[in-house]
Amino acid sequence: MKLIVGNWKMNGLTPALEEAGALRQALEADPVNARVGLCPPATLIAQMAWKLGAGPVELGGQDCHDKDSGAFTGSVSAPMLADAGARLVILGHSERREGFGETDADVAAKVEAALRAGLEPIVCVGESLETREAGQAVAFVTAQVRASLPDALKDRPFALAYEPIWAIGTGLTPTLDQIAEVHAAIRDALVERLGEGGRRPPILYGGSMKPDNAAEILAVPEVGGGLVGGASLKADDFIRIIRAA
Repeated sequence: MKLIVGNWKMNGLTPALEEAGALRQALEADPVNARVGLCPPATLIAQMAWKLGAGPVELGGQDCHDKDSGAFTGSVSAPMLADAGARLVILGHSERREGFGETDADVAAKVEAALRAGLEPIVCVGESLETREAGQAVAFVTAQVRASLPDALKDRPFALAYEPIWAIGTGLTPTLDQIAEVHAAIRDALVERLGEGGRRPPILYGGSMKPDNAAEILAVPEVGGGLVGGASLKADDFIRIIRAA
């Protein structure tokens, strides 16, 4: 079963809850054979949990601290996300790695925190355009996979998300062959890191996935779903991507 997750990033005020409600109504009226998640800003998680209830949309956070509590002004812990109603959490997104200097070790520590809180991590990896043009995309991404996944993940539910940095929000998309190459390499790295349990986690594709290209991307071998950015902000666009799965 595919996993399709919307990452709202730093977008969404209270009126945006109506989009989440419209998504729930569409999925209840015409169910799909896919898991669907939404990761709104932390300020909306509790309100969205109340609005959506125990329906077909799972909620998630966009990041968490690696400590459960403490003197970390402005940070949100994994237990706080779970308390607000989240069941998933995105970790290691390139916007965190590049904009906030997060290392693979930082991501691994956050994954452990998410697991302690009962959250299902979605661990992001991806290369820059310079790394891609240097022919090092596969080596770079698989190294991220090996270093970002702690031993605690073995036999626990989680997902990987491959997001080529140069394709996020740019309208650029790798070729289907390029996506297939990296996803196959990620699968091999997962098995190397976690044994046979590494065959289970879905590998999501993210990076300018839209309604008009979702079906062909989701049909690529080892693409187990999508991590969708801007196209998830409007229910009509997001449901078209979900139905493509």
